[in-house]
Amino acid sequence: MTVVDRRFGWVWAAYAVSAYGTWLGFGAFPLIAVLVLDVGPAQVSALSAAGLAVGAVVAVPLGPWVEFRVKRQVMVAADLVRFAALASVPVAYMAGWLSFAQLVVVSVVAAAAKIAFNAAAGAYLKGLLSPPDLLVANGRLESTMWSASVVGPPLGGAAIGVFGPVVTVLADAVSYLVSALCVRAAGGGEPPPAPRPGRLRPADLLDGWREILAHRALRRLFCTTVLFNGLLLATEPLLAVLLLDRLGFTPWQYGLVFALPCLGGLAGARLARRLVARFGQSRVLRVAGLLRTCWPVWLAFVQPGVPGIVLVIVVQFGLVFCCAVFAPVLATYRLERIAPDRVARTLTAWSVTGSLAVAALTALWGLLAAVVGPREAVAAAGVLILLTGLSGKP
Repeated sequence: MTVVDRRFGWVWAAYAVSAYGTWLGFGAFPLIAVLVLDVGPAQVSALSAAGLAVGAVVAVPLGPWVEFRVKRQVMVAADLVRFAALASVPVAYMAGWLSFAQLVVVSVVAAAAKIAFNAAAGAYLKGLLSPPDLLVANGRLESTMWSASVVGPPLGGAAIGVFGPVVTVLADAVSYLVSALCVRAAGGGEPPPAPRPGRLRPADLLDGWREILAHRALRRLFCTTVLFNGLLLATEPLLAVLLLDRLGFTPWQYGLVFALPCLGGLAGARLARRLVARFGQSRVLRVAGLLRTCWPVWLAFVQPGVPGIVLVIVVQFGLVFCCAVFAPVLATYRLERIAPDRVARTLTAWSVTGSLAVAALTALWGLLAAVVGPREAVAAAGVLILLTGLSGKP
């Protein structure tokens, strides 16, 4: 095993343990909000929206800041911040202090730390791996994420049923602590950060967006991906309300219908490299980007009982398969086209825009659901998602 293989192995291990923790706590905050704090769909959507929006705003200056820091140290710090924030939730719950406001604050801190970690990790991998290895690495990370999503939600649902509603949040918190230890174990050796210029100006905060907009294909992918993800994730809290409250799904059923389809994600991530080798990067991005938009609208037709469970599983399987093919190819395409000294700020700009879009659309769809109902709001998002597939050609 080479030094590069060993270092990537530790980063991969860090990603794996945090991914399993995240998926073990899948939907934990909406679940806690609904079952413990007894809030409605508008507040559940507001919880997701506020955390993402404020976290994204806080993260805006982190792009240039991360660019001129040792990336591995930033990754460790971001993991430790997420550990401390998430661990406060079970502590407050056991003490009887848990409130909706605390969930919002924790969401903000976790969202900002996630953006910083992802920006540093992208820059670290670009400096660590050769271009041919980037797609292999991104495919492995994507496969790990989907394998975690198969195991995590049903185990999380079972754990909540046995130990209470915040146990998965504690597990998620501990996963970030272990992730920090793995990243630290990777050791040094990364290229030195770019020399820091004089004091950063406000205009420097826009460098990431300038880098994206300078590339026509990257700009188009950026716009369609941000809109697709925003609309898709805006329906997540509404689906929690629809399935758990309106249709009477139990927590383990809710976890099951989102876990089993993730086998499709695992298959898609494993196929991505072979598809690129056979059909080319641009064609895979175009076709997978189009096909992923065809599925979400069908979630509006879910019914109670076994038919509803089957429908959600089938729709989610098709959706995550296409997304899992698309995601590692996009991640590689993006890293290949970003200048090495601008990776962190560009990935930060991408993440900040994505988070703000998710926050805005989640808040808007929460209001829409309060007026027309969660099922109708899910249908509206599905129709708009179909339109994003028409202009995602790289």
